[in-house]
Amino acid sequence: MSNDPPLPKAFRRVWAAASVSSFGDGVYLTALPLLAASLTRDPLLLSVISAAALLPWLLFGLVGGALVDRWDRRDTMWLTDAARALLLLAAVAGAAAGLLSVPLLIALAFVLGIGQILFDTASTAYLPELLDRDPAKLKPANARLRGSVDVLDGFVGPPSGSLLFTLGRTVPLLVDAVSFLFSSLVIRTLPATAPRPRPARRPLLKEAADGGRYLLGNPLLLGLSLRPALGNFAFSAGTSVFVLFAQEKLHLGAAGYGLLLSCEAVGGFLGSMLSARISDRLGTGGALILTAVLLTVAQTSIGLTSSAVLAGIALALRAAALSGTIVLSGAVRQTIVPDELMGRVAAAGRLLGLGAAPLGALLGGWLATVGGLRAPYLAGAVFLAASTLISLTMTSNRKVEAALAAAERARAESAGRAGDEEVTVAAEAGNREVRGGD
Repeated sequence: MSNDPPLPKAFRRVWAAASVSSFGDGVYLTALPLLAASLTRDPLLLSVISAAALLPWLLFGLVGGALVDRWDRRDTMWLTDAARALLLLAAVAGAAAGLLSVPLLIALAFVLGIGQILFDTASTAYLPELLDRDPAKLKPANARLRGSVDVLDGFVGPPSGSLLFTLGRTVPLLVDAVSFLFSSLVIRTLPATAPRPRPARRPLLKEAADGGRYLLGNPLLLGLSLRPALGNFAFSAGTSVFVLFAQEKLHLGAAGYGLLLSCEAVGGFLGSMLSARISDRLGTGGALILTAVLLTVAQTSIGLTSSAVLAGIALALRAAALSGTIVLSGAVRQTIVPDELMGRVAAAGRLLGLGAAPLGALLGGWLATVGGLRAPYLAGAVFLAASTLISLTMTSNRKVEAALAAAERARAESAGRAGDEEVTVAAEAGNREVRGGD
C-alpha cells in the first residue's frame, strides 16, 4: 500500500483537466505536421511551423513568468485555456471557409505557444499553493500529472491524432479545442487562492529579470535547471536524426518506428509512478544521481546498438529516468521557491532548458553529417555524463535537505510574523475600544 498522504479533492480536478488537455496536445502535435505537409512540401516552411511553437518561450518566457506572479494563477489558467479553445475554433472555421494556409498555421502555433507559457507557468505556481508546499504531497501529485502527460500526450494522443486526421484535416484541431474548453471549465471550479501581498510595481522587464537572478544565485535551483538544459541538448542531438537512425541502423519501417516511440511513453509513465518510492529509499538527491546515471547509460546504449529491441528498452529506460527527474526536481522547486517568485523562477528554468534544445538539434545534424548517425547519441551521452557530475555536486541529498529545511524555517518565521501582526492589530483595536469607553 502507498504511504503517500491523501491529496485534496481539488487536485483531482486539476489532474482531470491536465489529463484531457494532455490528450488534446498529443492529438494536435501529431496532426500539425500532417496538416502542414498537406499545404506545402517545402522543408524550410515545415521547420518554421515547428519552430513557431517554441519561439514564444525564447521571446516572452521570462515576461510570462512575471505576469503570472502579478495575476491570479487560477484565473490565468482557465482564461488562457478558454482563449486557446476559441483560437482553435476560429482556425477550424477559417479552414472551412477556405482560408487555411501556411502563414495561418505559423500564427496559430505561435499564439498557442504564448498560451502555453502562461498556462504552464501558472499551473506550476498554483500546485504548491493548493498543496500547502508539502513535499510529501507534491511528489505524488507531480508524479500523477507527469504520468498523465506520458500516457495521453505521448502514447494515446499521437495515434489518435493520426486517425482523426484521416477523418478530416481540421478534426484534430477541433478535438484539441474541446480539450481546452473542458480544462477551462474544470479549472474555473477550483478554489480561489488567498490574495498574495502586492509589492510596489516595478517595470515588467525588471520583475522578469528577478526570476533569472534568483535562479542563478541559488546553486541548488541552478543545478536542477542545468540538468534539463544538458538533457534537452543531448536528446535533441539524437532526435534530429532519429527517423534516419531507426531506418538505417535499426532497419525499421513505419510501423516499427511508431512502436519504438511508444516505448518512450511506457517508460515515462513507469518512471513518474516509481519516482516517489525511489526518492523515499535513496533521498531526493540520491534519486536524482541515479536518474542521471541511467540517462547516460541509456543514451550510450542507443548509440551503440543495432538491435531494435535493445533500442526500445534503452528508450524506455531513458524516458523513465527523465520523468523521474522532472517529478522530483519539480517538487523540490515548488517547495523552496518563495510564492511571490514562483512564476518567474519556473519560467527562467524552462527557458534555460528549452533554449538548449535547438542548439542540440543543430549539433546533432552536423555530427550525423561528419561522423555518422551514431555520433549524435554518443556525443549526447557525454553531456548526460556531465549532468551526473552536476547531481553529485549541486543536487546531493545534503544540499536538497538543507534547502528544504531552510524553506520550512522561512515559512514558519513568516507565519510567526503574520501571527504577531494579527495580535498587534487586535490589541490596537482593543485599546481603541477602551479609550472610546473612557
